[in-house]
Amino acid sequence: MSGSVTAVSSNGVYSFTKPNRDSITLLAGLGVEGDVHAGVTVKHRSRVAQDPTQPNLRQVHLIHEELFAEVGEAGFKVAPGELGENITTRGIDLLGLPVGTLLRVGDSAVLEVTGLRNPCLQIDNFQDGLLKQVVGRDEAGKVVRKAGIMTVVREGGVVRPDDRIEAELPSGPHRPLDRV
Repeated sequence: MSGSVTAVSSNGVYSFTKPNRDSITLLAGLGVEGDVHAGVTVKHRSRVAQDPTQPNLRQVHLIHEELFAEVGEAGFKVAPGELGENITTRGIDLLGLPVGTLLRVGDSAVLEVTGLRNPCLQIDNFQDGLLKQVVGRDEAGKVVRKAGIMTVVREGGVVRPDDRIEAELPSGPHRPLDRV
């Protein structure tokens, strides 16, 4: 399974959106260099309040560009970086990947998929009603989260728009993604 990077984004201060960059540098075990969410332990405010010693399983956030077209059909306009992601992708089914998938990005970066982003009320603060577009329920009543995936950096490197992404599925039984 493969795809490509359409945009990269980072922000050194807490803000819902992240400005697009020409490139970002991924640091093994930490996340995006200079990004407020980089670190060995949790950086998201709600997680820090619960237990600041938790490992940071949300170092790099990826979201699929196809979601922007989907929410666009409902009248919402969303561009890369506006939902707080670090890497915007195209052509790869991020939500269908199992936990532990390795994503080889660009020349040397390797990300390990840890789970789904759990959409929060900040999405409605960005655009009223958008939260219902990125989280809902399927026919069986199960919660469906569409706001991207979270990863940790296994091998660092520079990532740029148009870089290739190759997915390497884990061996053994696959664990479906859940929120992290």
